[in-house]
Amino acid sequence: MQPGAHRQAAVSIVRRLQSAGFTTYLAGGCVRDALLGLDPKDYDVATEARPDQVKQLFGRCRYVGEAFGVVLVPMRPWFIEVATFRSEWAYVDGRRPGRIAFSDAQHDAARRDFTINGLFEDPLAPEPSKRIIDLVGGQQDLAVGLVRAIGDPDERFAEDYLRMLRAVRFASRFDFELEPRTLAAIRSHAGQLGCISRPRIGQEVMAMLDPAAEVRPVLAVRLIQQTLLDGPALQQAHSNAVPATVEALGAAAHYPTVLAGWMLDRRPDAPASATELAGTLRQALSLSNAHHGALLGVLDLFAQALVWDRMPVARRKRLVARPSWAQALQLVAAWPHAPRQLADRIEIQCAALQRQGVAPPPLLSGHDLIQMGLTPGPRFAQLLEAAYDAQLEGHLRSRAEALNWMRQHI
Repeated sequence: MQPGAHRQAAVSIVRRLQSAGFTTYLAGGCVRDALLGLDPKDYDVATEARPDQVKQLFGRCRYVGEAFGVVLVPMRPWFIEVATFRSEWAYVDGRRPGRIAFSDAQHDAARRDFTINGLFEDPLAPEPSKRIIDLVGGQQDLAVGLVRAIGDPDERFAEDYLRMLRAVRFASRFDFELEPRTLAAIRSHAGQLGCISRPRIGQEVMAMLDPAAEVRPVLAVRLIQQTLLDGPALQQAHSNAVPATVEALGAAAHYPTVLAGWMLDRRPDAPASATELAGTLRQALSLSNAHHGALLGVLDLFAQALVWDRMPVARRKRLVARPSWAQALQLVAAWPHAPRQLADRIEIQCAALQRQGVAPPPLLSGHDLIQMGLTPGPRFAQLLEAAYDAQLEGHLRSRAEALNWMRQHI
């Protein structure tokens, strides 16, 4: 795929619609990202053409929001969203507009959330200086690094309370400031975030805290707490806790590990059990089964790692062999209340354990115990576990030694 091919596909849609006599621009995030020198991940097109007119021009289109005038135009390998300029009003349930009317670029820009997202670009303008169509002051805010609501911020957030989290996401992603009136409005309406569905809240939080998304989670955590959105987002009491653990975690930390670090920062004196914390976040952020399992695993391993120095070798090897161990060790290294140099000691000792083998095949199986006359049951499993511990400790090095050990213990 040639560099810029995605943009060229979007521009070809703009060209065809303009050739048919319709005012058409690139819109929103792709314009913002390009002006910031970033490579846009998606391209959206805004036009005065109605959905049926778009479909007549491009044939195989797919409606994804016919009432909103949104059509997906296939441009292999992409589907590019083409939306008719529109106005929105009479919002209901703090999320969706009750009334929509097709309109022009001016009204379409005015109904968007933030000035930096209200920009249009005419990629076919003959003069580069005339390509950006800025009807809301977005270029100036981009230049000074501000996230500012379009129009009255109280009205913008009352229309859609999820915009409050989006403001935090954009500010943390670009390391921008929240414009004072916008910040004040978020703090004023923060409690209304609970009107939004848990999956939507979870999607926004994950977009801010997942290092794989090339974001800086510590900036997002600070802003979520500064705006008072942490309480309704997490279904917990508001906290001004310093996110020291989140800040110390590196880019290799997974999303569940960042969540775990944030929870440890919020409750450093009395951390809840792994099961309680993971269950609370699963409900609040609508975590997937995979993320919930990873969060539960990393919190459990973290708690066990804190008593590493008092652990027998077999237990250490069992911990190191678990999939979430590397993430848990990152959490230990980042947590400011961990025993002094614990993470360094663990890392050095882990290297030696890895050389010995932390998960060798067991020398004995259940079949061996049956051959010795034992019947499967609780005692059966306990003996196998004890034999494997002895193997991990280095006391049993061969099958013959293991069989002899088992005979003695039976």
